[in-house]
Amino acid sequence: MINLPLKRKLESRVWPYVQTPAQYVGGERNIVVKDHATVQGKLAIGFPDAYTIGMSHHGLQVLYSLMNRRDDWCAERVFTPWPDMEAKLREQELPLYTLETFTPLSEFDVIGLSLQYEISAPNVLTMIDLAGIPLEAVDRTMADPLLVAGGPCCQNPEPMADYFDVMITGDGEPALPVICDLWLSLRNAVRRDDGTYADGDEGRQQRSEALAEVARTLAYAYVPRFYEPDYSEGRIASIKRTRDDVPETIAPSVISDLDGIELPVAPIVPYVKCVHDRIAIEIMRGCPHLCRFCQSTVIKRPLRIREVETIVSGALESYRNTGYNEISVLSLSSSDYPHFETLVKRLHEVFRPLDVNITVPSLRVNDQLRTLPELLGSDRRRSLTLAPEVARDDMRQQIRKKIKNSDLIEGCRAAFANGFDSVKLYFMCGLPGEREVDLDGIVDLAETIATVGKEVMGRYARVTASVSNFVPKAHTPYQWNGMQSREYFTWAHKYLFRRRQIRSVSIKCHDIETSLLEGVISRGDRRTGKAIRLAWERGARMDGWTEFLDPERWWTAIEDAGLDIDAQVHQKYEMMSKLPWDHVNVKFGRAYLEKEQTRATIQLADMASAT
Repeated sequence: MINLPLKRKLESRVWPYVQTPAQYVGGERNIVVKDHATVQGKLAIGFPDAYTIGMSHHGLQVLYSLMNRRDDWCAERVFTPWPDMEAKLREQELPLYTLETFTPLSEFDVIGLSLQYEISAPNVLTMIDLAGIPLEAVDRTMADPLLVAGGPCCQNPEPMADYFDVMITGDGEPALPVICDLWLSLRNAVRRDDGTYADGDEGRQQRSEALAEVARTLAYAYVPRFYEPDYSEGRIASIKRTRDDVPETIAPSVISDLDGIELPVAPIVPYVKCVHDRIAIEIMRGCPHLCRFCQSTVIKRPLRIREVETIVSGALESYRNTGYNEISVLSLSSSDYPHFETLVKRLHEVFRPLDVNITVPSLRVNDQLRTLPELLGSDRRRSLTLAPEVARDDMRQQIRKKIKNSDLIEGCRAAFANGFDSVKLYFMCGLPGEREVDLDGIVDLAETIATVGKEVMGRYARVTASVSNFVPKAHTPYQWNGMQSREYFTWAHKYLFRRRQIRSVSIKCHDIETSLLEGVISRGDRRTGKAIRLAWERGARMDGWTEFLDPERWWTAIEDAGLDIDAQVHQKYEMMSKLPWDHVNVKFGRAYLEKEQTRATIQLADMASAT
């Protein structure tokens, strides 16, 4: 059921006047188009960023496939339009629509958005506003779709709490269908005989009661309107429930059997080049390691795997349905998959005759790395990507990253001998207790690997050291630590650049302003939502893209919102302090995080005394 009137207006008034219109026209291979008259519920799965980013996100393809396998629901896609497209939609007074049927977002029962990156927060407001839906959740009635958020940014839901009806942590596969079904039944219960809903105070009250039922029924459903924060001395003091019948804390949604969740074997093939143009197969969820800086390893517990033949058969069916010539296996630490060698051999056995390349990101740096390059082969890819995070053994003990430089260097040596000619290394800058020698180590390690390349290949290897600015994230042992200052990062970056001597080594440091804004949002409380809205109202759009980010606009909005950035971002929390995200639970819980933070503090003291 295509909305032809809207599509014709877009064809004549909008698409000819925007860049890359192919990202707005739908019709791609493997999309699912259903007649809305034949389904009970309508779900819009959204990604608050550009089409090229959203279509590269594996989770979107998973949930799209999951919901469209059901006969009683349709799932359609929507992304944030670029500013030129937004301007044309507003000029022509046309709503934001889904790509499958060109149906306005406001006509769906549920809209689910995946919050992957803090700086994309204003994009959420763009999408809600273009849909003609009230920005703040408390202003909506049952006539409006249910707005659901998931993704890693929901680990601290407070900065975006005013704009969503429900926020979910954990795995989306078990949660989304249940929420959709429950909301549809609650909506139908108050629908009038003529198909309309109550408006005004009556409509808002009906919605509030329906959301209370969601909060009561689903342990993983956080409904922010029923939780009221109190503040003291610039920081959160408590979060109190406004109703006794909603839970005090929120549990994560968890899949127990990952192998039992069907893979999306007919992923959508975009018309335009996306960030990842390949088949992605998730082989494992969770990570066996407990790095103190890593939020993903905390929120994706417990460790769950797929069987080798499940992966291989899913990859083969995906290849037949798409024609992609590259398959990427996904997990937080792919080489820690317990049947890794068997899996890679089976994939090569099946796909090399088809001239399909196998890529394995997220390789673990351990003694296994010495044999991996021979196992993987370089095929068309000649670059190895590794994440040592830091370059010295004592700092690795501090962050609980159990790797050795000797394994890393010898693994790179083996890679160069097997046809690889470049290495990308991911490091962090600004970790708790960081010293000048830790920065020295980043450059020294990169240049050592470049020199090993010369020993093997007769020329220096190309080595890129990508250095991110550390942000202490919610639900990690470092959540109590403050973030380093702008002045520190500026000094550290210049120091790294000065230390480099070999020309084939590149030092690439992440933008400091972007990292600081990420810290503001990821460590913020509900008052941060006001700053996000002010920045959006003043023109913040697509700020995850450097060409659009205007840091001054953000810092002015933050100041006008009355936020104390020093207290929110840079000052540490005491161990017994209330944190803005304490009401959201993770596996192992706060007690485990406190224990790890205590151990880290002792180790930092030992490092300082030894320096």
